[in-house]
Amino acid sequence: MTQQPPTIKALFLDEVEIVVTAGGGGNGCVSFRREKFVPRGGPDGGDGGDGGNVLLTADNSFNTLQHLAGKHHWQAQRGGHGMGKNRHGKRGDDVIVLVPPGTVIRDADRNTVLKDLTEHGQTILVAKGGKGGYGNTHFKSSTNQAPRQAEPGEGGRQRRLHLELKLIADAGLIGKPNAGKSTLLSRLSAARPKIAAYPFTTLHPCLGIVETADRRRFVLADIPGLIEGAHAGVGLGQAFLRHVERTRLLVHMVDICPLEGDPVADYRAIRKELALYSSSLAAKSELVVGNKIDLTDSQKHLRRFRRAIGVEVMAISAATGEGLPALVRRIWSMLGELPRQRA
Repeated sequence: MTQQPPTIKALFLDEVEIVVTAGGGGNGCVSFRREKFVPRGGPDGGDGGDGGNVLLTADNSFNTLQHLAGKHHWQAQRGGHGMGKNRHGKRGDDVIVLVPPGTVIRDADRNTVLKDLTEHGQTILVAKGGKGGYGNTHFKSSTNQAPRQAEPGEGGRQRRLHLELKLIADAGLIGKPNAGKSTLLSRLSAARPKIAAYPFTTLHPCLGIVETADRRRFVLADIPGLIEGAHAGVGLGQAFLRHVERTRLLVHMVDICPLEGDPVADYRAIRKELALYSSSLAAKSELVVGNKIDLTDSQKHLRRFRRAIGVEVMAISAATGEGLPALVRRIWSMLGELPRQRA
């Protein structure tokens, strides 16, 4: 009996729903001057302070939405009430919710995209605080010398938001489980993804920075293994196909000497899943990499694989390091021909 992988959401949270409420405005004040020797002091009620806003900001300190899992409600501070002697209420403090770059923010009730925060420091105002009410000073007139009216503060806006994380990387490693993606990422970068000889070792996307021989850098993402039916949610499914959309280049790794299955069938199965999920995803530039050329009969399998798929195939061994310098140069060269990710 095949053991099912652990629940994805418990390990890597890339979708979450939160409710944000801006602070209400403070009430205006009804007050009159009360000073010795000033028998007819006029109105001096101050205005209420504006309520605090709720903002979302992209921050490189985070690479998942896990920190939001335990807090679904975010409330900004209410503005202070106005006081006598024309003292205005204090403005309410803002609340800033930090999210990873790559977070798509949607209004959950309208299902509309508000902002796609793709870069560190990008910010969006999602709920504006209510305005403070006027104190009675504003209502003084020639016919109303002692107004006894003031305005209540406006309520702050409340919104239900759906946050969806799509990791941003220059190149994404895709392929069947155990194709060697995690091993390759660990050899090319300082990232240390879990590596073992069973399917679904990688249960969340992992980013690594790869440095070329001339000290240029690009970001490489290890996307968890895909299987037939992934576009419909089978296996790790749609939870991670969305992360592939952010990449500029797909590095499609294939085990050319699998213990079971066929490399050609594996390659075509993944290509089918990409097309079924998104035509634009299937149209992305792709570099096919045949892994495990250190194994017996690998050259024979590699020749057969190349003939069958009819595209360029780079041959490597992620385990021994053979072919990796050439692979890095090729990825960098292809990235140089592709447009940058647009915000």
